[in-house]
Amino acid sequence: SCDAGQLCNCSSMGLDFIPLGLTAKITVLNLAHNRIQRIQSQDLQQAVNLRTLLLQSNNIRSIDEDSFQSLAKLELLDLSNNSLAHLSPLWFGHLFSLQHLHLQGNSYRDLGQSSPFSGLRNLSSLHLGNPRFSVIRQGNFEGIELLHRLWIDASSLTQYEQGSLKSIKAIDHMIINLKYSSIFLEIVGDLLYSVTWLEVTEIKLPNEKKRLVQNTTHPFRIQKLTFKEVLFTDQTISQTIVSMKNITSLKELEAFNCVLKGQGRWDTTEIARSGQSFVETITITKAMIQNFHLFFDLEGMESQIHKLKRLTIASSNVFMVPCKLARNFFSLLYLDFHDNLLVNNRLNETICEGSWPSLQTLNLSQNSLKSLEQTANYTSRLPKLNNLDISQNNFGDIPDVCEWPKSLKYLNLSSTQIPKVTACIPQTLEVLDVSGNNLKEFGLQLPSLKELYLTRNQLKTLPGAAPIPNLVALSVRRNKLNSFSKEEFESFRRMELLDASDNNFICSCEFLSFIHHEAGIAQVLVGWPDEYVCDSPLAVRGAQVGAVRLSLMECHRSLVVSLICVLVFLVILLLVALGYKYHMVWYLRMTWAWLQAKRKPKRAPPKDVCYDAFVSYSENDSDWVENTMVRELEQACPPFRLCLHKRDFVPGKWIVDNIIDCIEKSHKTLFVLSEHFVQSEWCKYELDFSHFRLFDENNDAAILVLLEPIQSKAIPKRFCKLRKIMNTKTYLEWPAGEEQQQVFWENLKVALKS
Repeated sequence: SCDAGQLCNCSSMGLDFIPLGLTAKITVLNLAHNRIQRIQSQDLQQAVNLRTLLLQSNNIRSIDEDSFQSLAKLELLDLSNNSLAHLSPLWFGHLFSLQHLHLQGNSYRDLGQSSPFSGLRNLSSLHLGNPRFSVIRQGNFEGIELLHRLWIDASSLTQYEQGSLKSIKAIDHMIINLKYSSIFLEIVGDLLYSVTWLEVTEIKLPNEKKRLVQNTTHPFRIQKLTFKEVLFTDQTISQTIVSMKNITSLKELEAFNCVLKGQGRWDTTEIARSGQSFVETITITKAMIQNFHLFFDLEGMESQIHKLKRLTIASSNVFMVPCKLARNFFSLLYLDFHDNLLVNNRLNETICEGSWPSLQTLNLSQNSLKSLEQTANYTSRLPKLNNLDISQNNFGDIPDVCEWPKSLKYLNLSSTQIPKVTACIPQTLEVLDVSGNNLKEFGLQLPSLKELYLTRNQLKTLPGAAPIPNLVALSVRRNKLNSFSKEEFESFRRMELLDASDNNFICSCEFLSFIHHEAGIAQVLVGWPDEYVCDSPLAVRGAQVGAVRLSLMECHRSLVVSLICVLVFLVILLLVALGYKYHMVWYLRMTWAWLQAKRKPKRAPPKDVCYDAFVSYSENDSDWVENTMVRELEQACPPFRLCLHKRDFVPGKWIVDNIIDCIEKSHKTLFVLSEHFVQSEWCKYELDFSHFRLFDENNDAAILVLLEPIQSKAIPKRFCKLRKIMNTKTYLEWPAGEEQQQVFWENLKVALKS
């Protein structure tokens, strides 16, 4: 059950005894909420470095006298809520380092005849008492000189020997739960000289005229007195006020959840006769006054409030302060009436002319004020007011012009149901809170404003910086803010704190770029980075804004599309260039024509064959073809009928169709090969179509006539068919001599007839 820091948690494990094997390494041991009944001498003998020992909520009935003897370093010991019937001084005799001791909730009736704490020189806090604790004797606290906190459950205390608590020289904060009022004055009388803050709970104050302070030269120490769940009557409250005037050091009074049975019929004559009060601060919260509407106006108490500086009466059904009484709060600087029943027509009486002359801070939040114009007008009667809180009043409307105190610096109008902000807001403000009003815009001219709170509204953008040039802190938390730009952010030149958390941010590229690259924005944004979350795009919803990184495509879509278009254009341009270089157009055209030809019958019917040969030649060789070869062949006996493109192509018909038709209608195809032939586009087509026919029909339809020698390297690569035909078929060469020419013609005629 021990972690790396040697903290051993054995709580709620159903243990009946302290576990064996505890070593010197353990510093914290938690054995709370088990069933341990006894602590024996050897149980903790080895845990010499223990600093915290928690044994509360067991059933411990007995502790051996030397059980804690080895725990010289122990600082906190909790034995509360057990079954200890007595306390032994021997238990604590060797706990030299003990600072915190909890002994409440056991069954002992007293602390013994002497002090169980005489050896605890370093004790700082002590918790004592239980529902059966009934006796405190002199000497019970001997050995304790200074305590930060002393808590005593003395709900059943019936016997207190006077002077028992005087042995403690100084107590910072003491809490005592008393039900029997008979010993209250004796205990308080002993504590006036040692306690700084005394807190008394659950007591019905005694109705006695006994003097609380006796003639003494000792200086008082008590400065603050708190009552919790205390029952007062008109008589006891009058006596308490008179008694406290003798305590010159008392500066602050508090009362929480107290009940006053009475109607304010206080003995104002006796109170006034007893002199001035030294109390400067009074806080009353959740006071219960039966029939509070019948409560008297406290006439005669005016002289007792002259020196009061701070007054809080909250959640206590206050509906009015009489004007006469209000005019006597000469020194009051702070007044808090939040969560009461103040309304506008009663506020006119509460803040009458000449009332609260020194007041600087006024809290009227959570009341029943309805008119902002009247509220502003009444508070303008307070010449020194600079802080005003009127939040959580249902004003519902805001006028265009209001009259406010000229010195007003702070104004809280949060949750007041105002639909907009107008020039009613004073320009003297340095701090303005209009949170929780469903505002959709904010454009007021407030040159002195330093802090602006716009939480829980409907703003979609940051307010403009020009009307509020001196703004230091801005809160737009929980609005409808989607983003804010670098320009908006930098327009607030003095901005030190910006709370834009809990908004639905659209994590656009511009917004993310600003967030990631703006130096020092993490120091300005409140709640960064945990409370700044993306709402869209959907892919990053719920992610922290600072952790989101969008892709290049998501951030620069138009640029990427433009680059893709340029790239596609370059690819097309490259394909065109490659097609031109490698004659891709030729291959495409040839393929198209070939597909067209494939749809035709493979061989024309005999009646359609009307030429002996289709002559394919270059225009540069037309002189030899037309004047030499045509004359020789067409004038032969019998004559050959030749198809020439110049003479026999059908006018207006697509040239490719003419070539295909003429080849189809010719028995042979005669190619006149030369350097010019291999440079001709149309000659290549004619050669290709003839090559299709040659292989498709498996015949000998092509005749090659080599008009002049051709170097193989001079034949372009696209004439792969020509190279193939020249390698597979015999061709005729045009000779230079006349004798060989006769043989050439004879061989050509034989080839045409075959």
